[in-house]
Amino acid sequence: MRIITVAMDTRRKSMVPICACIGYFDGMHLGHQELIRRTVEMAHSKNCESALITFDPDPWVTVRDMEDVKHITTLRQRMNLAVDMGIGNIVILKFTKAMSQLEPEEFVARILGKLNLQGLVCGFDFHYGHMGKGDCYSLSLQAEYPVDIVDAVTDENGKISSTRISECIVNARFKEASLMMGRPYEIEGTVIHGRHKGSSMGFPTANIKYAAEYLLPRSGVYACYVLVDKKRYPAMVNLGHNPTLNYQERLSLEAHLIGFTGNLYGKHMTVQFVKFMRPEKKFRNSINLILQLEQDLRDIRRLLERYEKGIS
Repeated sequence: MRIITVAMDTRRKSMVPICACIGYFDGMHLGHQELIRRTVEMAHSKNCESALITFDPDPWVTVRDMEDVKHITTLRQRMNLAVDMGIGNIVILKFTKAMSQLEPEEFVARILGKLNLQGLVCGFDFHYGHMGKGDCYSLSLQAEYPVDIVDAVTDENGKISSTRISECIVNARFKEASLMMGRPYEIEGTVIHGRHKGSSMGFPTANIKYAAEYLLPRSGVYACYVLVDKKRYPAMVNLGHNPTLNYQERLSLEAHLIGFTGNLYGKHMTVQFVKFMRPEKKFRNSINLILQLEQDLRDIRRLLERYEKGIS
């Protein structure tokens, strides 16, 4: 994978001939995947390399001066998923106020013109330039290369979108979200040291440091799978404040891996959410908490066994 960064002051034009798709691609859902498929196909037909053009930061952050904007996927996730789907180059547009204020014609000439584009793929609802005045049709007129416009990808409930997926995640409707994304909803992070309260109760947990930009479901106990060291483990996961023994203002993400023994500190870990089990609550004492965790573990084992067999 080659990463190409384009900023307002970038002077040297990239000489790599590419066919690219463009967008923010949050969630990398089935609609985004269709753009990528068409891009790889176009690059093959033109005998050049494929690329994904994205923005950093999120254009909403820049244009609306927004802070603490939440996303389904981080930039790292989007890049890795694109490569897994056959993309060879990632183009990151360093999106500033100055770039956001370019007229559509200027954006095409001064920003996209810094790439050796042989073709471009965009969604039917793509907008660019100051106030979003440019659209897929003006792009096809302004560009000196072919522009392939991809129609909406839909399911029985309408257009598949990051907005719909976000609503599902917030409400812990992971099956719906996964159908639109073509994969489970995931949070990635690094295992860090905690206060070892879980180990003292017989439930050792991996305390996962995750990016603050993640859109999170509601706090509570979840049935999950955890990917670590290229292996997948069923897991009991708590997303919450730990009100009984170790209250924290920021939601902590802790995973008890079923069947795992060993040291996880410092390892990269991916949590795949399957089902919400119960809300987080404060217990009178640690004994009551342990009894509840034992019941949670039994319930999660049974649920994931059924999940593996394709039984909802």
